[in-house]
Formats: sequence, structure tokens, C-alpha cells
Amino acid sequence: MALFRDVGPGQSPVPAQNPAAPAPIGVRPQPAPGVNPAPYEPNKFSKESVEMKESVIASGLSIEGKIVGSGHVRVAGKFKGDVQVEGNLHIDAGAKVEGQVRAHEVIVSGELQGNIDGAKRVELQQSGVINGDVKAGTLTVAAGARMRGSVEFGWEESGKPAAILADKGRTNVA
Repeated sequence: MALFRDVGPGQSPVPAQNPAAPAPIGVRPQPAPGVNPAPYEPNKFSKESVEMKESVIASGLSIEGKIVGSGHVRVAGKFKGDVQVEGNLHIDAGAKVEGQVRAHEVIVSGELQGNIDGAKRVELQQSGVINGDVKAGTLTVAAGARMRGSVEFGWEESGKPAAILADKGRTNVA
């Protein structure tokens, strides 16, 4: 019986793989000779990846810096710095974010000290607190939520009112 990496009778030696040298991002790794390749899955950081992943700042963590990129972000701890993502930002209950926010959707269950600019949708939940200005397409505020600042919603970026829904005679804001 052969042990791992031992050559048994009738087997040819297989060169050792170098685990410290991964394939470059976006390059499909080639299987070793004689090995059936697994179905190809794109690298999670490549442009081939269609589904956005969620990054989490766990409770108990405090991070200072800047978040920029595509994907969703969930903050359960504390983050100090600006957040600019092509995805959603969720601030959990008990979490705190200090900085300017630009994201597709922003859900605040914790505390945000800073402005939200250019969000398509903002949801301020019952335990949520915002100290700053909000500019969003739609705004939903739960009973018990708190906010200090100015709010603009239902306006296009050009400064014109959002389109009126003809069938109900109201704007497309919540």
C-alpha cells in the first residue's frame, strides 16, 4: 500500500504542486495530466462572477479606513470611514458607522453618523439612528426610528420630480 505522494507499483511519479503559486486572477487553472477537471467556476473576484458577495465587519471588530468597490457590505461592529459600494450597505442593530455613504440600498438598524448620498432606497428601521443628511430615491422610516438632518427623496439626480404613476396618481416613492 502506498502512502501519500509515495509511488506504488505500476504508478508514475507525480510532480509536487507548489501551493504558494496560485493561478493569476481570472486565469483558469489547468488540471494535472490524467486528472479529470472539475467544472469551471469563475474566481469570486473576477468580472466573470455575476452574483455579488457580501462582506461582513463582525460585531466586536472596530475598523478605520475606506470601503470602495462592488458587492454588498454588512456592518455588525464599528466602522469609521467612507463607504462607496455598487451594492447594498446594511448596518445591523448595535453597529456604528461614521462616514459618508454611497450605496444602491442602505438599511440602517444601528447608528450612522454621516450623510447618505445617491441611494436608490434607504430604510431606517425601528432601532436605527441617522445623524446626517439623506438623499435617496425612496425612504422608509419605521416607527421608533430616529434621525437628525435634512432629507430629500423622490427626486431624480437632475433635480426634477420623480415620474408620477399614472394608474394611482402618486409618486414612485414609499
